[in-house]
Amino acid sequence: MKTKNNRKPKTDVHRNIFALGFVSFFTDISSEMVFSLLPTFILGLPGSSVAILGLIEGIAESLSYGIRAVSGVFSDKFRKRKTVVLVGYSLSNVFKPLFAVAQTAVDAFIIRVTDRIGKGVRTAPRDVLLSESVSEKSRGTAFGLHRTLDQAGAILGPVTASAAMLLIGLTARDVFWLSFIPGIIALLILLFLVQERVGKSNGEFKLLKGVRTVLKKDFLLLLIVVSLFSLGAFNFSFVLLNAKEAGVLDPLIPLIYAVVNVGHTVVAIPAGVLSDRIGKEKVLVLGYAFFVFAAVLILFSYTDVSNAFLIAVIFGIYLGIVETVQRALIPSYVESGLRGTAYGLYYLVVGSSFFVANTAVGTLWYFFGSSSAALYSLTLSSAAIISMLLFLHHHRGK
Repeated sequence: MKTKNNRKPKTDVHRNIFALGFVSFFTDISSEMVFSLLPTFILGLPGSSVAILGLIEGIAESLSYGIRAVSGVFSDKFRKRKTVVLVGYSLSNVFKPLFAVAQTAVDAFIIRVTDRIGKGVRTAPRDVLLSESVSEKSRGTAFGLHRTLDQAGAILGPVTASAAMLLIGLTARDVFWLSFIPGIIALLILLFLVQERVGKSNGEFKLLKGVRTVLKKDFLLLLIVVSLFSLGAFNFSFVLLNAKEAGVLDPLIPLIYAVVNVGHTVVAIPAGVLSDRIGKEKVLVLGYAFFVFAAVLILFSYTDVSNAFLIAVIFGIYLGIVETVQRALIPSYVESGLRGTAYGLYYLVVGSSFFVANTAVGTLWYFFGSSSAALYSLTLSSAAIISMLLFLHHHRGK
């Protein structure tokens, strides 16, 4: 039964939030079984190095973010969010296990890029599905819940990888094949339990007009601030590399990644709830500050194992806040029928910046050491905090 304005009953809405959450839960078990081993696996392949690792991560992630722009726009045009989401998840879950047959850095690059294309296809329309399943006043909480389920899977993935290697004696390549199982479970949940949710249409969709409408002054300023931060924000691979340089043994590296994801999971819902109460922009500044803290710790010491675990905790808290609140903030600046376009532009900007960040950090780390890389990230993230505070002041003055 449907209510007025073609809205689904509340129980259906809640089912959508939880169903999408469990799709991410099982996908992340699969993904993190692979990704927790991937940096050291790639570094062990012929023709690889830390600089190559940074280049692979930068290209793969930036391409993923760029494709999110396209998929977001097309989900606005054709208003078929779930179909696009299903294609993206299917592509990733088919290709991730193929790391098991990679023999060179080029092989790893191709597989990593294909997996990230799948993520790029699904992410923007999935975020729109989430945003259109709840009201504005509960959006931070909903994204926090989704983030928590997502990261619960991200905790189980590395733990499963370590347990399989330490207790059963599986190799990294065996673990990659094993990751296929939770990926299939995620696809079944998506196919049978997630329902389409499409917001109010703005009439005939025109690409350039939609982009111009979305890029209004406040949203454009927000994108500039987010871009500035993202230009310095390295990804988890360098936290794991820092742990390896600190003396953490290879079979225990996935546990470092698990620590990152525990921090991410614990703070996601509280960050979302807090952002609903005091403002998403304010909580985003807090998330940026935690990244600064992690960069400072890398800057001054990487030879202490305990410090490696502390960095993982702080980095996880940063991820839990920023990846929850930034996504929940976007719909506040755009109308419903263009949210796919807005998310697409957001991911395009972040992804382009991400490519620069990971390539720069990988190159600086390789040639000058971790301190130089951390100093680069620290400088840009500090500038982003100042910019966000100025943005808040500007927004209040209206």
